[in-house]
Amino acid sequence: MTIRLRAHHLLCLLTYVGKGYTPAFTANYDGIAERLSRGEDILLVSGPDDVCAPLLDEPEPHCLHDSAAERDQLAAQDVADLLARPIQAGVRLDLDAAILARMRQAFSAGLVRKACGGCEWNGLCSAVAADGYRDTQVRRPALPGKR
Repeated sequence: MTIRLRAHHLLCLLTYVGKGYTPAFTANYDGIAERLSRGEDILLVSGPDDVCAPLLDEPEPHCLHDSAAERDQLAAQDVADLLARPIQAGVRLDLDAAILARMRQAFSAGLVRKACGGCEWNGLCSAVAADGYRDTQVRRPALPGKR
């Protein structure tokens, strides 16, 4: 299967430690983190994605606000610059151990954080990064013989 993600969730998954907006949101994200850790690929989408799904029944889901789309644009540009490849709707991405490590290193260095400005989770994500991503749920083992 493939996990559908909007661009700014490429950054959110780097620091996901099992906290979220609601119990349903957290349970859903736990499942997505497990699937990513098993190696499922990512299909980038425009607008609400698999992470947003539990919030879409709310009266005014923030996933539909312009601010979420703006975060997507900023994250897409940062990640595209980092990975030297297009990050846009329709692109598939294999989040292997090397890419995950590269993205986390860039996140820690503040190189891919433009989309995080004004986000209510920014403080938590910064603390997770400062702690070396120790308790994050998305993990990808390195291939044998690689570091």
